[in-house]
Amino acid sequence: MGAAYIEQVHDVTRLVPPGRVTTYGAIADFLTLGSARMVGWALFNSLTADDVPAHRVVNRKGELSGRKYFRTPDVMQSRLEAEGVVVIDDRVVDFERVFWSPTELLDQ
Repeated sequence: MGAAYIEQVHDVTRLVPPGRVTTYGAIADFLTLGSARMVGWALFNSLTADDVPAHRVVNRKGELSGRKYFRTPDVMQSRLEAEGVVVIDDRVVDFERVFWSPTELLDQ
């Protein structure tokens, strides 16, 4: 995985609106290269960057699968809740309603 791919993942992640979430797979599909797992690794490399909202990226079931990679396991949930996203048992409530697809960028 090259630096260019990591930067592309970070660029798409920066576009996820506050109060919305996307998935690792949606980002991978949008970029048309790599896999959900590669997106996860690229985001792992961003956790110290304040300008990449990695907390807005969840797995395909709406679960906070990346929570354990943050400074503490509750950081991801706290950040989402501060944006109005409801999380219960490490899962986004009304996932379909708050889901944001990067393909929405193509409709603009």
